Amino acid sequence: MSKPVVAIVGRPNVGKSTLFNALAGEMISIVKDTPGVTRDRIYADVTWLDKSFTMIDTGGIEPDSSDIILSQMREQAQIAIDTADVIVFITDVQQGLVDSDSKVADMLRRSGKPVVLVVNKVDSVQKYMMDVYEFYNLGIGEPFAISAANRMGLGDMLDEVVKYFPENAESEEEDDIPRIAVVGKPNVGKSSLVNKLLGEDRVIVSDIAGTTRDAIDTRVKWQGKDYIFIDTAGLRRKGKIKEEIERYSVIRTVTAVERANVVVIMIDATEGVTEQDAKIAGIAHERGKGVIIAVNKWDAIEKNDKTIYKHTNRIREVLAYMPYAELVFISAKTGLRINRMFETIDAVIENQTLRIQTGVLNEILSEAVAMQQPPSDKGKRLKIYYMTQVGVRPPTFVIFVNDKELMHFSYTRYIENKIREAFGFGGTSLKFIIRERGEKEGL
Repeated sequence: MSKPVVAIVGRPNVGKSTLFNALAGEMISIVKDTPGVTRDRIYADVTWLDKSFTMIDTGGIEPDSSDIILSQMREQAQIAIDTADVIVFITDVQQGLVDSDSKVADMLRRSGKPVVLVVNKVDSVQKYMMDVYEFYNLGIGEPFAISAANRMGLGDMLDEVVKYFPENAESEEEDDIPRIAVVGKPNVGKSSLVNKLLGEDRVIVSDIAGTTRDAIDTRVKWQGKDYIFIDTAGLRRKGKIKEEIERYSVIRTVTAVERANVVVIMIDATEGVTEQDAKIAGIAHERGKGVIIAVNKWDAIEKNDKTIYKHTNRIREVLAYMPYAELVFISAKTGLRINRMFETIDAVIENQTLRIQTGVLNEILSEAVAMQQPPSDKGKRLKIYYMTQVGVRPPTFVIFVNDKELMHFSYTRYIENKIREAFGFGGTSLKFIIRERGEKEGL
């Protein structure tokens, strides 16, 4: 089930980042064991009561003149309309209602997307309530008064945001069809790949209305099976600043990855793996998705008997945090090894939903413990009682121990390797939750 996406739009200095940080809380600290994933604070995971969602900050540029501000805000609003399920439009009670707020409100209203209007910096309801009412004039519904800095009013605002989440975003029938997001840097050949798949006469295509103007979900039939490809191409925006295009592409990647079961990360063989590839791969890794690295334009490079080996090593080195990712060397242009890619997609989908019986898991566990003693600290040794699988996509395991502090990351990694030796789990990350005995088993 993909997580809903909530986008924040607003003028410079109205408190977008303050709100973002208040909601993201501690979650924003980057997963420490993932080298190569530098995360600009463009997106974060937020949980409110029993709902979780991905929040994106569309802002970034703080220009000086008011007409540039308006064009920037329109750009942000467009990104939000393209990618989000719910839009949070943030204004500032102390600056009052300004012209660019009204113009952007018109745009948001016309989009038909749900918009929650937030008036920030209301640190005293008594003092500012009349000023808050002024924002009714924007014509996008009731203004929610908050103070992001003092964390006031956030609960009511979030209650309103989650009201708009789809009950069950995808119909049952669609749920069974694997969703594949094709991601990567601009010009790496994402569209060529999707077009190649569509160009085959054995492929029946029906366009599903995309969630964005230029990402169209395409249904592909390959050897009797249905797949939905989410294409994140369409970054041909001329005259835009490099940072902005990059920010836009990160947002687009996050939202596509969120909706996919398997992510195909395309890398250009002629360029080799780059830092931006590592960033994009990191998004899929953090989200626990199935991952396939497709090295494209393989037909375009000079090869000898060591070429594949050299490329593989380099990719494994840069993406060291995802040794489980499957690698395929393809050419979207000539169709080289496209068959192999579909076989890999099928295998990864199977691994993402593989369930292992508790009895079998605990046999592996006791064998692993016998071969390598658990760590100890100040005379206290880690005891591992048992392990059980509690979820799929990604396969998620709970390990019950006597003391969480003693369960070092490296020992968890060791157990993960033992499970992979037995079951493979190629192409999918595994998630481990460490619990002390007596804590509930439920997630």
